[in-house]
Amino acid sequence: MRSGRARIDAAVVQGFYDRMRAVAPAAYGAIERDRAGDPERAFTDTACGRLVASLDPAGLRALGMWAHHWCMRFYDDDTRVGVRLVRQLAARPGLGWTADEVRWLLDRSYAAGPAAAHRFTLPLAAAAELPPGALPEGVAIDTLPADWRRLRAG
Repeated sequence: MRSGRARIDAAVVQGFYDRMRAVAPAAYGAIERDRAGDPERAFTDTACGRLVASLDPAGLRALGMWAHHWCMRFYDDDTRVGVRLVRQLAARPGLGWTADEVRWLLDRSYAAGPAAAHRFTLPLAAAAELPPGALPEGVAIDTLPADWRRLRAG
């Protein structure tokens, strides 16, 4: 792994995928409905906004993981709706992600490469809420690529 970071247990990673699969049908459907709708609508009036409002904190974390993963995999398609969802989630206070979730998503973000322009938006917002020292040595906000500040700013 990059930067000498410790591997995350395979069972933990499988749990991430299981949670993402649980929200995937609703999330994909919301993105597709919003893609066909008016892009100028307020987020709360969109299918994605209604989905976000309907979820508990664990569901929101799973939705964030799924949206982050989906946008990175399909960055060459029309991901405006997905990127809007990622940004809206990243702007929410109290994301409540664990250090393992943040580490895993940061690693996935590095793997996606620079073509996926918004690859650090959500994991960095979540990382900023972790207590000092929660991430392993070598994985600190100030050591991440310089472009993340621009991406967080919107």
